[in-house]
Amino acid sequence: MTGFKIGNIDIKNRAVLAPMAGVTNPAFRLIAKEFGAGLVCAEMVSDKGILLENARTMRMLYVDEREKPLSLQIFGGSKDTLVRAAQYVDQNTNADIIDINMGCPVPKVTKCDAGAKWLLDPDKVYEMVNAVTNVVEKPVTVKMRLGWDDEHIFILDNVKAAQTGGAAAIAIHGRTRAQQYEGTANWDWIGEAKKVATVPIIGNGDIATPQDAKRVIDQYGVDAVMIGRAALGNPWMLYQTVQYLETGELPPEPEAREKIDICMLHLDRLSAIKGELTAVREMRQHAAWYLKGLKGSGPIRKQINETESREAFAAVLYGFVDQLERQLSEV
Repeated sequence: MTGFKIGNIDIKNRAVLAPMAGVTNPAFRLIAKEFGAGLVCAEMVSDKGILLENARTMRMLYVDEREKPLSLQIFGGSKDTLVRAAQYVDQNTNADIIDINMGCPVPKVTKCDAGAKWLLDPDKVYEMVNAVTNVVEKPVTVKMRLGWDDEHIFILDNVKAAQTGGAAAIAIHGRTRAQQYEGTANWDWIGEAKKVATVPIIGNGDIATPQDAKRVIDQYGVDAVMIGRAALGNPWMLYQTVQYLETGELPPEPEAREKIDICMLHLDRLSAIKGELTAVREMRQHAAWYLKGLKGSGPIRKQINETESREAFAAVLYGFVDQLERQLSEV
């Protein structure tokens, strides 16, 4: 199963890492890329943060050349600020694609007429996308949801509006804003959207296994799948999905030590970006995801939450792996 194109950008396969706030920073994105993701998406940044040159926002625009192709996602509610932020990303970053967020359900975003608020107005979708595509060179994509709530599912009109406005691809999360991340993603709507689309459609929602990815590509005809929560602490999911789509074979699950080695690589890369203490604190949650499924890891998660240094973090995790391996050798 070959890849696809977004504008003039070749995406070599159909596995896309979803943008996730607080997660898809350069440290995790590079791991996802090394595990085979065809495209990685950065966490969303505010248009106003870019225009005010907020230090934290500017750091979020950093792209490691090894991550490419990469999509940088921006959000905002005002056409003027969104356009100027898009121009900044276009001219001052080495991202390949500019993505516009119109799916974020968080009230502090929707209250600013941004994110999922656009889902109520296809005319605004067209206007905003068109305004951006008219002033940038990089391909522009859109990430949207099915609608605001069950009474306001305008996905078909919004897809038409976005592509008419110049979007080069559209990612669709199969939930409404009201659902947040609960309930089940409705892939039937994504399939209907694919039928009216003239640009690639990337389907998102409840892709938990490589088999899920193949099923939705076969059944709904989407051009790619966007994998989010299933990749947390588990970049092997990306590799397995790429391999399964290409060969029909499932690579084996990683050993416990391999999981911890990648967790420590993740920590070291994050430390290089944010400093050791901040990285260790952020990695506590990631460590819980890397440990998921390993027998007896409950108490270890508690110990990890008390660590403040790389040395202590590594001692807890490798101590646990040593213990697991001893238990296996005694069986």
